[in-house]
Amino acid sequence: MSEITKTIKNSSSKNSAARKGASTKKLRFLTMVGVCIGVVIVQGSMISSTQGIGMGGMAFIAAMLVAFVIAQFNAMSFSELSLMFPNEGTLATYTQKAIGHFPAIVSVFSGYVVVAALAIPVEMFLVDAMLGQLFPNFAIGKAAPLLILLVLMVTNLIGADIFAKVQNVLVLILVSALVIIGFSAATGAISPHPQLTGETVDWGFENIFNGSFIGYVALAMWLMVGVEFICPMINEVESPHRNIPRAMHCSLFLILTIFLLFAYGSTLYLNVETLTQSPIPYLDYANAVFGKSGLAIATIMGVAATCSTMNTVLASVPRMLHGMAEQKQAFPQLKAKNRFDAPWVGIVMMTLFIAIPYIVLDIDSLITLVIAATTCWLLAYIIAHIDVIVLRKRFPNIKRPYKTPLFPVPQVLGVVAMVYVILNNSPSPEMTSTVFSIAGGILLLISVIAAFWVKCYMKRGLFEADMD
Repeated sequence: MSEITKTIKNSSSKNSAARKGASTKKLRFLTMVGVCIGVVIVQGSMISSTQGIGMGGMAFIAAMLVAFVIAQFNAMSFSELSLMFPNEGTLATYTQKAIGHFPAIVSVFSGYVVVAALAIPVEMFLVDAMLGQLFPNFAIGKAAPLLILLVLMVTNLIGADIFAKVQNVLVLILVSALVIIGFSAATGAISPHPQLTGETVDWGFENIFNGSFIGYVALAMWLMVGVEFICPMINEVESPHRNIPRAMHCSLFLILTIFLLFAYGSTLYLNVETLTQSPIPYLDYANAVFGKSGLAIATIMGVAATCSTMNTVLASVPRMLHGMAEQKQAFPQLKAKNRFDAPWVGIVMMTLFIAIPYIVLDIDSLITLVIAATTCWLLAYIIAHIDVIVLRKRFPNIKRPYKTPLFPVPQVLGVVAMVYVILNNSPSPEMTSTVFSIAGGILLLISVIAAFWVKCYMKRGLFEADMD
């Protein structure tokens, strides 16, 4: 235990030295909540919420509550781990201490780097589609989302202070737009509730009492994942021991409240067919509530959601990679920081990883890849829960500023829940084999590279825990 404690202290000293001369201003609690919310509320989750409420009604509400509890379990594990080992490597750092460098590298690259590189281009395509409808006579092609990506790359290169200012503005716009549309729809304050034709949403409790609502948990889970993106920024935040857990837990409560209001309001203006079959149901929703102004409001929501997610990913993932490079788990070039203390190589690399699929591929081919890649993201949650269990056994007396309540119940239930979501991750049975084949291919490729790296470059055993 003394060796691990020494390692943590040395790591903290190095991080402090690296930050010398850079801005000492810390990200405050509200910005931390903004980071958590900004990466969770994306256009994809807005679509999932309206589709889910259309398919399940009250059953989907129950599934959202279950997903909320599971997400709290995930936040508990990441809170305990991040405060035990407070550096930028995040999941890689925790995993190398628990089960070895090989699963550490695989979990981060497959669960975060690949997912970000594939999922954000889909959001960019949706932004492009919305802008194309809003400005039909202005041929912008793919230029606008790329310009947004480049601007956010620059703001992240300038440092955490600028990142915080941008993130606060984006999340304020996003949350305000979602709350306004949800409140306006729920109350009928802008336009009266119409008499809906066709099938309307089922508000009965039968599917709750018979347990079939469990089938919607996998879909509802996508409204609640991603708050752990605050953890790689642990060296940039104010009072992390207090604020890291608080930010994750509070942001999940806010996300649940926002989506409940947003989803419920949509059922008062749209029938089941529109909610479940429309390619961008939140656009139909905004049009139904606000009329001609709906397109502009939906575009603001979509652009703010995508920008907020881009901004968070460009801040968090490069810091993950920087921490991994410090542990020799990634290319040493990723250790480089500029005079603003920003991991500039990682930021530029992630920008390219996002831009290339957006330029080369189309949205149809990307969606299947994203669904497959998100399976790897869920595996990362499983690894985090296992890390907590292993480290509790291996180092029972190490200082833990945050300890998971009722350990190991949240971890065991979290693993079971993630396995369930993985098995039900495909939107249709026909796509299941494709999704698992692609996910398997992603994991196999990254695993081969990681195994070679650990054995040949790091000269370590694949599952040799780092005790130093």
